[in-house]
Amino acid sequence: MPESASHPAAQPGPTGPRVAVIGGGPAGLMAAEVLAAGGARVSVYDAMPSVGRKFLLAGRGGLNLTHSEPFEPFVHRYADRADAVRPWLTAFGAQAVRDWAQGLGVETFVGSSGRVFPTDMKAAPLLRAWLHRLRAAGVAVHGRHRWLGWTTEGDLRLHGPDGEQAVRADATVLALGGASWARLGSDGAWVPLLAARGVALASLRPANCGFDVAPTAPGRAGWSDYLRQRFAGQPVKPVVASVTDAQGQVHRQQGEFVLTDTGIEGSLVYAFSARLRDQIEAAGHATFTLDLLPDHTAEQVRTEVCRPRGPRSLATHLKSRLGIAGLKLALLHECLSPEALAQPERLAQALKCLPLTLTAPRPIDEAISTAGGVRLESLDEHLMLRDVPGVFCAGEMLDWEAPTGGYLLTASMASGRVAGQGVLAWWASAGRHSAG
Repeated sequence: MPESASHPAAQPGPTGPRVAVIGGGPAGLMAAEVLAAGGARVSVYDAMPSVGRKFLLAGRGGLNLTHSEPFEPFVHRYADRADAVRPWLTAFGAQAVRDWAQGLGVETFVGSSGRVFPTDMKAAPLLRAWLHRLRAAGVAVHGRHRWLGWTTEGDLRLHGPDGEQAVRADATVLALGGASWARLGSDGAWVPLLAARGVALASLRPANCGFDVAPTAPGRAGWSDYLRQRFAGQPVKPVVASVTDAQGQVHRQQGEFVLTDTGIEGSLVYAFSARLRDQIEAAGHATFTLDLLPDHTAEQVRTEVCRPRGPRSLATHLKSRLGIAGLKLALLHECLSPEALAQPERLAQALKCLPLTLTAPRPIDEAISTAGGVRLESLDEHLMLRDVPGVFCAGEMLDWEAPTGGYLLTASMASGRVAGQGVLAWWASAGRHSAG
């Protein structure tokens, strides 16, 4: 194995630890910022030519930094990991994210949905300002450096433009992301490296993802050709979706989603993706129920549907009485038999309660984020691996998940801060000093 001699992760200095941050996404960059402010000598390594690739992609449609909702509802977006994430957000929550952005010269605003965006909606200016501040603080950033694990001496193995090298660091922060969008660097290649060190891991699974729909008629593979060719890519709105969890509790939310070639995706689907994915894993399918007329009561819908329509077609009747047309009308034809469509009572019920059967999440590389990763139980409160002292983990590679809406980015950045502060505390607690 070709390997150069070990060299430090950063230039020697008088007292601060030499810290290698592996991964240049929001979690890694936030850890680097905290470390540099605390006197550490920091080097950031990323497998891609430049850092923040997924961050920039997320900002193409408007960078959703965080969410403005109150703290308790915000924390509960993290579901069964809410208690673990709570301390991160207590220290660095939504308002702290906005204050941090303002410190970089980026003003923010709250959109109609409660989501928080930069005033120019762009990610690139914020990332440029962030990197400028990091470099001014002495942080060295190295692109095209892929982490390969550890040498037998405990140094970091990194493969860069000049081949493999061994990097010696006093502490390491791993912020390697999940396994979605592999072309941007989050490919999950770190999983076997940590597994080989005995780190407890939960399988990586798609989160905030689309789903394939079950055939709506015998002989079909999902949607009919008509629905797919005519409406794929179009939004269904407004609707209220509901999903029943394993305890029988019904969860509802209003919003919109998009019809795809194979099923459904979009913000309303992402809000339920964890429950839908888990139900499919347990039972082989999940039910996503739609209220196509959320502004009408069931009785109002029944009254309008049951009105005599005379010589008018059903399509004309539904459009004139209830505004049902286009994709919503096509969904009714897709999911109901001609006999059911001809029965006003059954049609009225379907308009308020139209079930879609989902059979599989889309592949993990299509997902916005991933669930699973380093089990939080294998980390201490500072996010240091209990069995690998001096190695800290942060961001999406940890076993937590959240819906879109700024929650992913906020918790990733907050965990990076915790890891960075954890390195400094660990270094100070034992009176360590750098050999450099």
